[in-house]
Amino acid sequence: MCKILDVEITDITRREAVDLIDEMIDQYNGNSRCVFFANAHTLNLTASDSRYRDVINSADYVLGDGTGVRWASKINGTPVKDNVNGTDLLPEYFQTAGKSCRYYLLGANIPTIRQAAAKAREKFPHAHQVGHHHGYVNGAEASAVVIEEINAARPDILLVGMGNPLQEQWINAHRHELKVPVIIGVGGLFDFWAGSFSRAPRWLRKLGHEWIWRLAKQPADKARRYLVGNPLFLYRVLWHKLFRQSTAAV
Repeated sequence: MCKILDVEITDITRREAVDLIDEMIDQYNGNSRCVFFANAHTLNLTASDSRYRDVINSADYVLGDGTGVRWASKINGTPVKDNVNGTDLLPEYFQTAGKSCRYYLLGANIPTIRQAAAKAREKFPHAHQVGHHHGYVNGAEASAVVIEEINAARPDILLVGMGNPLQEQWINAHRHELKVPVIIGVGGLFDFWAGSFSRAPRWLRKLGHEWIWRLAKQPADKARRYLVGNPLFLYRVLWHKLFRQSTAAV
């Protein structure tokens, strides 16, 4: 376990995360378990909103996603074992331990979620897709309808892709109404599955710099997040460490 900007990061490898998902399904006792991913953008949001930080920390597991988290963990003296992002973790899970699991997709707009659902059925033929629904479920009534549909479908895993901070807030608000062993906030995963976004070349991903690819492909959308957000995140991590050290010295 390591802590970055007061968020507890579960320090495990991607292979260990695959096993963890399977373990949570096997140990289901009627209470949903939640998994969130935290990258530099997520942690910037938690740094400026303590209520959102509490939501993130309410998860059973928060997994470290991206180069920013690796840099921050090294700065703090507790380097994480691996880059555990949903875009890589979920396909690995469905192709290995989760071949026969039941899953439901919630998020994105109607065309995107339909395309993502179709691609997922094609990519993971042994897993059982039991439903999908778009992510525009604002309000109690809309949420109640989709929760009833999800519970009736009896998935082992619910993947929620509404982006930060909406997906974690929605999961936190409704996890006790959902009869699902594992709920995972997956960000833009459905856009990748639908083909709306492309992955960076494998060599760039191995270097931990997929954000460069995302920035090049979506400069208008991603410039502020990466060119402003990444330096801001590192500044916050350094300031936080120095503040903690100065406080401890008093």
